[in-house]
Amino acid sequence: MRHRTFGRTGFTTTDIGFGAWQIGGAWGDVTEADGRAALNAALDAGMTFIDTADVYGDGRSEKIIADVLKDRGGQRPMVATKAGRRLSPHVADGYSKQNLEGFIDRSLTNLGVECLDLVQLHCPPVEVYYRPEVFHALEEIKAAGKIANYGVSVEKVEEALKAIEYPGVVSVQIIYNIFRQRPAQLFFQEAARRNVAVIARVPLASGLLSGKITQNTAFAADDHRNFNRHGESFDVGETFAGVPFETGLQAVEEIRALVPTGATMAAFALRWILMADAVSVVIPGARNAEQAKANAAAASLPAIPQDVMEATREVYSRLVAPHVHDRW
Repeated sequence: MRHRTFGRTGFTTTDIGFGAWQIGGAWGDVTEADGRAALNAALDAGMTFIDTADVYGDGRSEKIIADVLKDRGGQRPMVATKAGRRLSPHVADGYSKQNLEGFIDRSLTNLGVECLDLVQLHCPPVEVYYRPEVFHALEEIKAAGKIANYGVSVEKVEEALKAIEYPGVVSVQIIYNIFRQRPAQLFFQEAARRNVAVIARVPLASGLLSGKITQNTAFAADDHRNFNRHGESFDVGETFAGVPFETGLQAVEEIRALVPTGATMAAFALRWILMADAVSVVIPGARNAEQAKANAAAASLPAIPQDVMEATREVYSRLVAPHVHDRW
């Protein structure tokens, strides 16, 4: 595993971390035992960054992480969680200091710690980024010792650019993968200039870029790839990176030809993300130990040649960009 500096936080993390959405819920039947096994396999492989949220399984993900880390002992990885999506309705006015502190207190209990390494606003409404009082509230909570750092998880590049105007924002989590290439333009430049950490999420486009999904793949009723296919429950960009399913499958077949011999498409897709120096850590999820081990192995792939990178950009521009580039 390689390591990268996590912005200006003082943390150094492995370039591949563990995304803990799957072990919380909304990915079909992932048992608690499988979730624990996946996390243990990731940590055994050397990963030092875990990303979760208070709404993943209504706290199940955070509690599994707490139990696994307690059982393992030793040096703790960096654990990032998120706050805000528990609001109902999920509106900008809900992002008050009282509500945020309540969410943070709950995560402190779930994770069994006195201070959170990193708390991220969880894809809040756009208006939140234009309310300085929200970020002032986070500063006050930080001063109280409940959080060490705060950042944001965003849907759109424009939100990311606005967020990093606040000097206390140390990290931005954003969708970045072969199917979502826009962040590599202005945002990555600005993040690097301000020494803001970048967490790349949805790296495999909800499994499309694993190369294992076909037209006939069936998803469970409680899998977001079934119930959020058209954005019925949350932003459609979180499911298949917002790419229409059939278009995604077509693009996958063209990308498959670019994968080097001996590598999986999933590993290639993760290594593609790490070609961007601005990315601090990429957080693929895992439903079981085998997937976690495979994710970790992607870090050892050699750099992708520039002609292959250009070929992936051409596929993106021709097939995918018309659906996603100007939307997110």
